[in-house]
Parts: sequence; structure tokens; C-alpha cells
Amino acid sequence: MIGVLLVDDDALVRAGLRLMLASAPDIDVVAEAADGTEVEALVDKHRPDLVLMDIRMPGLDGLEATRLLRARPDAPEVVMLTTFTTDDYVLRALQAGAAGFLLKHTRPERIIEAVRAAAAGEPVMSPEALSLLISTVTTTGEGAPPETPARWTPEAHEPLSLLGDRELEVALAVSRGRTNAEIARDLYMSVPTVKSHISHILAKLDLNNRVQIALLVYRAGRV
Repeated sequence: MIGVLLVDDDALVRAGLRLMLASAPDIDVVAEAADGTEVEALVDKHRPDLVLMDIRMPGLDGLEATRLLRARPDAPEVVMLTTFTTDDYVLRALQAGAAGFLLKHTRPERIIEAVRAAAAGEPVMSPEALSLLISTVTTTGEGAPPETPARWTPEAHEPLSLLGDRELEVALAVSRGRTNAEIARDLYMSVPTVKSHISHILAKLDLNNRVQIALLVYRAGRV
């Protein structure tokens, strides 16, 4: 079973999500919270595999709650619930360690698929959506010379140089939204080997999840 913690200050949203997820035989909503201040205690008590976290909440918002949670050892994955209208929120959530994003009006079957994917460490957005997201949130071009693409930043190249050749190939595949099985097929390696490479990449680059790998690759102008 995939244990899920729902965090949203709107009781109706939580009720809708609980009802939606209850239709999946392999998903169990283990607890609910109305504020980010409740998250860590509920994670300690229920040990969920995944947290569905609203971005805007009174008290402690989802961004700070995600940052605090993902800084802990063995933290569950976090998927942000958002209206996707504020680019700054999206970027800050990525930096905080969120594994992906779901619109609150996403189709029920898609939310169930996304929960399963995120709990397994896979991206929860299509490659097209991921590309659009990262392209949108990196258009500020922080530190980029005027003649370079807006998303380019010089700081992004140095971390990538720490990766071995195969690790870099895996990182590039991750940035294109490929699943572990697709990467294994395309690069002629086993799925456990892909998972091992991703773990090494995260450790070497001090990142939380594969969305942050993709963001770094995009900022380096490699996709």
C-alpha cells in the first residue's frame, strides 16, 4: 500500500482527494492536515510514502513545510497541489524539494497515476509539461551573459562536471521526463542500475529528487 498524507487548509479539497484516492486499491490516505505546522508530527506518526501538499496555507505554508520535511533523513516524497498560476511558487517549490505538481482540478485517474509514480520515485508530469514548467521558471536567466539563452546559468555547469559519463547520460534522460524503465531500455542497462545511477547523482549534486536534476540540466542548457 502507498500511504498518503493530505495537507490542505480546505476541508472540501481534502474530502474530494480522499474520496478520489479511496477508489485505488493500492493507496491509503493515512492522515490529513489543515496546516503545514502539522506535517512533521503526522509524518513521524504515520510514516506516509507521499505527501500531497497545498502551496498556500495559513500558518506554515506548503513551501516551508516541504523544505523542512525534505531536509529530514528518509523523508517522503512531496507533490505540490497548486493552481499553477504563480511561477515564483513553482520555482521555490522545486528548490524546496517537491517531486512534482498536480493541478487541483486534475482528472481523478491522473492523480492516482501521479501518486503511484511519485511514490516510486518517478516524475509526475509528462515530458511536455515538465519542459514547459522548467522553461517557464528559468526564464529569468540569473547570471547569464546577454548573448546566451535566458535559462543558462554558469553555476549549473560545474555540478554536472562531477558526474561520470553514464551518470550524465542518465541525468539527461531524467531531464527529458524518461521513466526508469525507459532509461534502462534506451541506455542498455538494468532498472536497478538506473536507480543506482540516480541515487549517485542525487548524492553527488546534493539534490532531493529527479525534478531538481532536470532543473539543473535545463539551467546548464543541456536540453
